[in-house]
Amino acid sequence: VMAYDSSGRHSPPSNSVTVEMPMPEAAPTRTPEERPMPLDPSGPLDESGHLDAFARDHLPPRELWPVMEYGTVPELDYPRHLNAAVELLDRMVEKGHGARPCLRTDKEVWTYADLLERANRIANVLVRDLGLVPGNRVLLRAANTPMLVACWFAVLKAGGIAVATMPLLRARELSQILSKVEVKFSICNSILKAELENSYERVGRPIRTILFNTDASDGLEAHMRRQPASFENAQTSHDDVALIAFTSGTTGVAKGSMHFHRDILAVCDTFPPYVLKPRADDIFLGSPPLAFTFGLGGLVLFPMRVGASTLLVEKPSPDALLEAVARHRATILFTAPTAYRTMADHAGKHDLKSLRECVSAGETLPLPVFESFRRATGIRIIDGIGSTELLHIFISAAREAIRPGATGKPVPGYRAEVVDDDGNPVPPDTVGRLAVRGPTGCRYLDNLEQQQKYVRNGWNLTGDAYRRDADGYYWYQARTDDMIISSGYNISGPEVEAALLDHPKVLECAVVGSPDTGRGEIVKAFVVLRPGAVPSDALVQDIQDFAKAEIAPYKYPRTIEFVRDLPRTETGKVQRFKLRELERERAKQKAEH
Repeated sequence: VMAYDSSGRHSPPSNSVTVEMPMPEAAPTRTPEERPMPLDPSGPLDESGHLDAFARDHLPPRELWPVMEYGTVPELDYPRHLNAAVELLDRMVEKGHGARPCLRTDKEVWTYADLLERANRIANVLVRDLGLVPGNRVLLRAANTPMLVACWFAVLKAGGIAVATMPLLRARELSQILSKVEVKFSICNSILKAELENSYERVGRPIRTILFNTDASDGLEAHMRRQPASFENAQTSHDDVALIAFTSGTTGVAKGSMHFHRDILAVCDTFPPYVLKPRADDIFLGSPPLAFTFGLGGLVLFPMRVGASTLLVEKPSPDALLEAVARHRATILFTAPTAYRTMADHAGKHDLKSLRECVSAGETLPLPVFESFRRATGIRIIDGIGSTELLHIFISAAREAIRPGATGKPVPGYRAEVVDDDGNPVPPDTVGRLAVRGPTGCRYLDNLEQQQKYVRNGWNLTGDAYRRDADGYYWYQARTDDMIISSGYNISGPEVEAALLDHPKVLECAVVGSPDTGRGEIVKAFVVLRPGAVPSDALVQDIQDFAKAEIAPYKYPRTIEFVRDLPRTETGKVQRFKLRELERERAKQKAEH
């Protein structure tokens, strides 16, 4: 019973409020009474509010965690009893901002009070109808819609652990997540139920599932109508697991990353206020799924931390994003470099004057994409590197601090180093491994082997090769497994890609090392041509000559293969490992014959 005790500081919202409300402050501050003593990141975990101990039982050993740093910026001082959903939603309504727009679509607008009411009703469904207890894992399956956001908040308010999944995942992939996380319940959009139901056969057990977007008597909407609009929030600890996010699979099998309630607030109180600088009147828009932490932060957490709103688009193609900016006057955009490249070509057809900030992450932002978008819109894209393991962006720069081509500097609250294979810092302008630490960090779910690879000497090793210049800016070189060693030269695949993208007939490309008996590896480019361009030997030669004029000749792609598209994850990241595997298999077959 104690797990469901409410703080008693909020009451059911009223949807009849129509008065204009004042702008909320950027981020709340805490009184000394609310934070009686500083948190000790190296100390033991506080008493859990979870009755189901699965999450804590499957955390990696404490000695394998990265060093967690909370005292670097004042915003990171949180109370010991903390529920991230309550802080982001209930508190905003308590402060009188319930009538402000929160979630927008082409068809409707939900206020903060609307979202709170729906999240409360769903939380009651989870607890009263399904029997959820704090610590249970709840799988969420839907495209980016207001109902998905309401379900996410409901799970956390009830003390559950949200496990959001990409809409395009198939039964095989879903079954792996269901088994690994030992999911207790699923909430799914009715149009996506088939693959989920097929996954249950693979798991070998039924999972209590409730569907929404349906008129059925046993659907979520029908259950919600029978529940009250108020809910007694679970009293979770700041270091209780709130969500398990799965990596997008650019290097193979996805891994589950476990994040606490305080981690959710930490990413809200670092990159947004210190780099992005959002305002309460901003309208956020973007393409990443909410199951991708880039999307969760950019489209839900960050706007709600300042009382702003988000426009959710279920099928956010580049053209749809451009149209949405013009139609709804969106001001902040989150999407991937490939989308920005396409949008630059069509930006002139749309009124984009409302846009003031654009954020790119998921993959490195090639300089040609940055420049073409700037020429088309006048906007300098904010590049950033983040990871599922650290939840969101930890190196970035904005506005006058941007150095085109560089990722930026560590976000306040985080520290970074470039280290050698032994973990020792390297001199400026030396390529090495990126190491990061801060208020968030890697805690893989039941995966000691990968935990020991990702965390070394207290640092998160992201798998990226970087160099840091004398001014402290970080310059991306490649994924550490994308560095190509050819005839003794270290060649950065992304550097070659950036050069090829300047060719007028190249739309997209991916560069990998292809096995070669003489050189060890040679540089190979997989190229997607622009519409109207025709593959030919002459075009191969033209692209190669173009590359030689742009970068050192030893870096040019010695072979080019024209392809219709590149293998990608659902979040848009190129799966270069699949191209490397393809080249290794081809080399093996060639050797055998």
